[in-house]
Amino acid sequence: MTQATTPTADTVRRVVRSLLPDSPPADGGGLRIAPVGEGGEHSTWFVGARHVLRLAPDREASRRQLRELRLRELVRPHLGVAVPVSVAHGEWASGLTYTLDTLIPGGSGEQRDVSAAGEDDLAGLLGGLREVPGQQAESLGVPRATPRSLEALRTAAERAAERLAAADEFDPARLQQLTAAGVVQLAAQPGAAFLVHHDLRGEHLVVSGDGRVRGVLDWTDAVVGDPTEDIAGLALAVGAPAAVRAATLAGYGARPCLRGLWLARCDTVTRLAERLRGRAGRPLPVLRAQLARAWEAILLERVTDETW
Repeated sequence: MTQATTPTADTVRRVVRSLLPDSPPADGGGLRIAPVGEGGEHSTWFVGARHVLRLAPDREASRRQLRELRLRELVRPHLGVAVPVSVAHGEWASGLTYTLDTLIPGGSGEQRDVSAAGEDDLAGLLGGLREVPGQQAESLGVPRATPRSLEALRTAAERAAERLAAADEFDPARLQQLTAAGVVQLAAQPGAAFLVHHDLRGEHLVVSGDGRVRGVLDWTDAVVGDPTEDIAGLALAVGAPAAVRAATLAGYGARPCLRGLWLARCDTVTRLAERLRGRAGRPLPVLRAQLARAWEAILLERVTDETW
């Protein structure tokens, strides 16, 4: 992997001046330029009230950013929510790219709850992704991903749960809800590969004040693969019940909904345990919130005749 480069505020001002020469200067109370707290692998900055500047820190991230620009144009007609529009893109350093995107009005899904109408928006997102031609996405360079083994994830989560129990963070008995038979029944279905956003965290959902989902950000991790990964992402972002309701509205049955739910649950246990051991990762409050959301009870579990 190439070494990441961190752009400075001066770097950002230089790029902005080249892109928006007629705008007020960023210094002295002019055009607002401020870092975005939630930026993933990119250095992300607010530019005024209408734009966001994203700077890739290394060549691999630059490659994925250029792919994302093409992918956003492919998915845009299929989704019922907005996707950022790039008004300019280029290089901010040799081999390192940037994109100046339109700002989608709204707040982060980490801070705003999604309403019932917002769940309809998420259903449209999941359904729209199934309509995107997978071969076209692959022709843009979107990789094909092999479905993850739920058995391997459960095994890892069981080890992690013991460490969380010692820290009084989690009750390992909760994982017993997923039996060996349930793991087999919730295996990925052959031939069920679609375009997957693959990073539907709350920070990548733009939510309006009334709880509607207005946009989806950051398509750099998209793959063609297991669509239940996006159900899992929504469980982390908006909670298990809302994620399952949205997936059901999108036409998914019980098995994919439960598979996505258990992918999320195993992930949250493992990630929190790794973070508590001092490994790099998302902030502890975020990981704890994601664990709580993923482990919310859902009606599907209450009415099923067998333990999953």
